[in-house]
Amino acid sequence: MTTEALSIAQRVLRQEAAALVLLSETLDGSVVAAVELILSCQGRVLTCGIGKSGHIARKTAGTFSSTGTPSAFIHAAEAFHGDLGGVTAADVVIFYTHSGETDEIVRLIPVVRGLGAKTILITGRASSSAGRLVDLVLATGVTAEACPNNLAPTTSTTAMLALSDALAVAVMETRGFGPDDFARFHPSGTLGKRLLLRVQDTMRPRDEIAVVQPDATVTAVIRAMTTDGVGAACVEEGGQCVGLITEGDLRRHLLRGSDPLAGTAADLMNRLFTSIGPELLATDAFEVFQNHPKKIGEIPVVSPDGRLVGLLVLKDLLRTGIV
Repeated sequence: MTTEALSIAQRVLRQEAAALVLLSETLDGSVVAAVELILSCQGRVLTCGIGKSGHIARKTAGTFSSTGTPSAFIHAAEAFHGDLGGVTAADVVIFYTHSGETDEIVRLIPVVRGLGAKTILITGRASSSAGRLVDLVLATGVTAEACPNNLAPTTSTTAMLALSDALAVAVMETRGFGPDDFARFHPSGTLGKRLLLRVQDTMRPRDEIAVVQPDATVTAVIRAMTTDGVGAACVEEGGQCVGLITEGDLRRHLLRGSDPLAGTAADLMNRLFTSIGPELLATDAFEVFQNHPKKIGEIPVVSPDGRLVGLLVLKDLLRTGIV
């Protein structure tokens, strides 16, 4: 039984893969026409289907929207009960039906064209009833399903999905939609964060960190670091950040002399500290942490003129999800 199931699964994958190869080899100028139609669209690209084809249509609307083409899905049945109000003459509507004979789609196309919208059909039968009604047909060329009864939508929906992805990507690349554009539509995703998040968005601002003067006592330094809950204190003089005191610096000082509380912040601080600017991308800031010759957990954030504006803490940076 296990061997038979494996054989069936492999057969299905081979059949669907073969259908996609054939589709890629038989694509013609209709795809170019579809891309041009979508690029010239002044409204939205609406996708419409019902049943399994409807699921593909809904997914395609999401793909278009996330790649720079405003889009929405319309259920073919709901369209007759008010959803047609969302269709305008400025829109392009992509219909999905493998047979090309789906009653709701065939009845809906003339209504949509009557509203002035341009129409595209993705189907397995270009010469179908629906195919004769639309402005443009994209045929998948699928004639048989992977289902042994040739009934359950399998190969046909795979081809519809792949052809829709190909269309969306062709539109995206032709439009010049790049990673920065993609990030703006996915601000909470990892890519969006990597391309948009900057140090100033994740640093702890100056009024929330430990800041001391060079003449501050060791006790004052300890109190400031404890109160603000950060493992470092920035030393500021004349509006400039002149040093950094870490917990490691503090421990080493306490173990060095006979009077651990003697001295000032100037005696504790590291004058050759690493700093970064607030406009630096968070991903680049993470590289600073990673490539630093010492294991550090905090980096002062300073303006171009040397003023202290905040402190970037590694654990805060990691919580943003950029890595």
